[in-house]
Amino acid sequence: MNNESKDQNNESNDLDFNMLTHMLIGPNKRISDRIIMPISLGHQIKTKEELRVEAVFESCTFKTVTSCAVGFAFGAFMGLLSASMDPQVGIAPEKQTVKMIFNDFKVKTTSYGKNFAMIGALFAAIECNIESHRGKSDWKNGTMAGGITGGLIGLRAGVKAGIIGAAGFAAFSTIIDYYMRS
Repeated sequence: MNNESKDQNNESNDLDFNMLTHMLIGPNKRISDRIIMPISLGHQIKTKEELRVEAVFESCTFKTVTSCAVGFAFGAFMGLLSASMDPQVGIAPEKQTVKMIFNDFKVKTTSYGKNFAMIGALFAAIECNIESHRGKSDWKNGTMAGGITGGLIGLRAGVKAGIIGAAGFAAFSTIIDYYMRS
């Protein structure tokens, strides 16, 4: 009788252990034939489609094109504001028409949009390439990209303007990066 009660006790312990593992781990999720990953660990394995979409969103090309589009939209908005507050509109010697004013709006909006798009795309491309080369994502990437971008933009007006542009854009990028990360 003692052996029989021990066998029943062992069977109930095995059953309890199986129930306990099922309660703690839950249904297992198979990753491959060799690895079984419990869902309860909190880490989900991404599917191939999710990894592809993530790779597209993290690519330098996507970041550059997005920055270009957002820069154009922001620049167009700034150009529209600038054109609406332009003091030169009422000073023209001939009588101005609505068509002339709208033409001025169009010129300033597209001009500002192109400039901001160029700056956004240039900065994003340089920053993404620096980040890819360094393998780190920190404030130094933005500062270096700002310095290079400001230097390239200022270089059109000369070496001195390039140096001042590099220093100014690097400082601005550092301040914005500090503000955005904190």
